[in-house]
Amino acid sequence: MNYILIAAVGGVGSILANRGIAVFNDGLRPIMPEYLEGKITRKELAATSFAVSFGLIIGFGIPVSIGSTILVAHSILLAADVIGTWTPDNKWGTALAGTVGAIYGAGLLFGLSSIVALFKMLPFNFLPALSLMSGPILLAFCAFPALAVASQHNPKKGFITFGLTFLAYLIAVKFGTFKIGKFTVTLNAIGMALLVAMICMIYFAAQIKGEGNSNASLVNVFSKRVGRIKGNWIWLSIMGGLITAASSMLIIAVDVLPQQLLVKNQVMEAAIATFARAIGFIPLVFSTAIVTGVYGMAGTTIIFAIGLLLKGQPIVAFLAGFVWMWIEVQLLSATAKGLDKFPGLRDMGEHIRTSLQDTIAIALLIGAAIACNKMAANIGFFWVIGFWLLNKKSKKPLVDMAVGPIATIAFGVLLNLLRIIMLF
Repeated sequence: MNYILIAAVGGVGSILANRGIAVFNDGLRPIMPEYLEGKITRKELAATSFAVSFGLIIGFGIPVSIGSTILVAHSILLAADVIGTWTPDNKWGTALAGTVGAIYGAGLLFGLSSIVALFKMLPFNFLPALSLMSGPILLAFCAFPALAVASQHNPKKGFITFGLTFLAYLIAVKFGTFKIGKFTVTLNAIGMALLVAMICMIYFAAQIKGEGNSNASLVNVFSKRVGRIKGNWIWLSIMGGLITAASSMLIIAVDVLPQQLLVKNQVMEAAIATFARAIGFIPLVFSTAIVTGVYGMAGTTIIFAIGLLLKGQPIVAFLAGFVWMWIEVQLLSATAKGLDKFPGLRDMGEHIRTSLQDTIAIALLIGAAIACNKMAANIGFFWVIGFWLLNKKSKKPLVDMAVGPIATIAFGVLLNLLRIIMLF
């Protein structure tokens, strides 16, 4: 079931990208209409797709997925973007995209399992240390709403949000376990802290009212492109159903935080984190979809949360995801116009995305330092810090989120080489 689902996700995702219906990378979506309108060639589109996605696939998606049976969505959906745009724009190309995407999806799941088995055979098995890399993310993630508030409003409100988040965590740890009749209830401290942080962020953003019509104007100007998305609802709904089913089987997570929560079997907390992340992407996905006529491959990513809530029920999850994606597409114009009345909420999305990237990057860097120091005390810190600083000076530096995972894996490989020549 897992291999069939992940193959279907990779195959259908590649078909969507091939036909210009949807892509996962937000940076690629604005380029798609340039190709659809004949302003750039297929080769130029393929080159752009590769440039904006390959680094995240190799540097973030796959390294973070190694050591876990749960794939980070970037490792497969970004690859679907590349596969879809690199295959010809005709019916044979579409069939080829679906085939290659399906093989890639199944191969990715099999390959990661094989990599884990290979690690255990190495002279120095650094897989246990590698699992430490994502440790700081779990609690650090709760800080991103405070950073978003400080960025959107002012540092004072950011510190207020940060303080309340910290207090919520302490209270949940101290008083989060209590009895209701014969049952013992334990509140997850990270989940409660994140909930309080999200409430603060939404509260501050909702205070900004307005009567603007920027999104409404976009809908009117790009009505044909909106119609194009709605005309492809069946493909989008199928993709929504497949991703939701895969999420329900815990084989794919939208990002590294939900993935790590799922590894610890904290499914409800992972669903909350997934939903919190999705809030930040609603304005971006809707506005870029209206302008480009190309939707997000996973929509607003709420389908990932729906899948987690329907854990272990892939058929029900598929139907729920199918229906939800249809709802998203049909409400595209209305929701976008509705955000005009709350410009604070509309603008909040941009700050959330930036804050998420910064938070994950620094958390992975700290985690990488912890992991490398576990492999080799003291010199591990030297390796990660040096790798980070030198990357900043590179002509083509890696994205910040990729530095920690790549540095950790490179260090593990290096230590194995040193073990072979008896220098470690």
